[in-house]
Amino acid sequence: MANLPKTDIVLYTALTPNGHKASITLEELGIRYEVKNIEIMKNMQKEDWFLKINPNGRIPAIVDRTPTPDGKAREKRIFESGALMLYLCQKYDPENKLNYPYDSDQYWEVVEWLVWMQSGVGPMQGQANHFYRYAPEKIEYGIKRYQTETKRLYQVLEDRLAEQAKVTGEDGPWIVGDRMTIADVANFGWINWAEWAGIDVTQFPHLSQWVDRINDRPAVKRGLDVPDSFTTLKEKLKSKEAQEEYAKQASQWVLKGQEEDQKKHGVKI
Repeated sequence: MANLPKTDIVLYTALTPNGHKASITLEELGIRYEVKNIEIMKNMQKEDWFLKINPNGRIPAIVDRTPTPDGKAREKRIFESGALMLYLCQKYDPENKLNYPYDSDQYWEVVEWLVWMQSGVGPMQGQANHFYRYAPEKIEYGIKRYQTETKRLYQVLEDRLAEQAKVTGEDGPWIVGDRMTIADVANFGWINWAEWAGIDVTQFPHLSQWVDRINDRPAVKRGLDVPDSFTTLKEKLKSKEAQEEYAKQASQWVLKGQEEDQKKHGVKI
C-alpha cells in the first residue's frame, strides 16, 4: 500500500443514503477521519456555522484540515457527495482502489455512472420516498410516477451489470471494470434503501446480488454504521408500526421545512 499522509478530515453526516456514500468511501480508502453527527431533524444543517461549509444546507460534507505536503495549514471544504468522493479518490487513492487513473477511458466511465446516479437514482428515489412515506396524503399518481422511474433506472443498472458479468471476474460484476469504484458506492448508497421507497430489489437479480456483495465488505459494514448503526435502524423498522412511526416523524419535519421555505421564498400557501 502506498504511504498515505496522516489525514485530518471532519465528516459532517447523518444516517441517510447520501451520508453512506461518504462514510463508505472513507472506510474503503482507510482514511483517518472524525465524525460530526448532523441531526437533520433538528435542522443543524441549516445553522449558520454549517452553511459556511455547505451553503445548500445538506449533508454530507467534509472539511479537510490535512496539512499540505510542505507543512502549511489548510482547511478545504467539500460539499455534494459526488464531488466529495471524487476529491477523496484524487487526493488519497494513489493505488486507484476505488477509481481508475485520471483521463483513462474507465475513469470517465466512472464519472458517467456517478453523474448518472446523482441526476437520476438519487432524485427519483428520493421523490418515491416522499410520496410513498412522507406526503400528508397518498397521491397515487406521485407514488406510481416515482416508483416506476426508479425501477426504470434500476433496470438500466441491471442491464449494465448483466453485460459486465460477461467480461469481469468471479468477484464481479461491477459497474465499471474489474473492481468496485465510487460509481458502485454512490449507487449502492441509495439502492440499499430500496425497500423504504416501496421497491423490491430482488426482482432485479444482478442488482440484488451486487447489493449483497457490497454489503458483505467489512469497510462497507463500518461505513453503514456512521454516524449511527444502520443495522439497528433496519431491525427497528421491521415492524409496520415502527415504519409508520419513523415515517410520521420524518414527515412532520419535511412538511415543516417545506412550509418555512414557502414562506421565505414568497410562495402563497
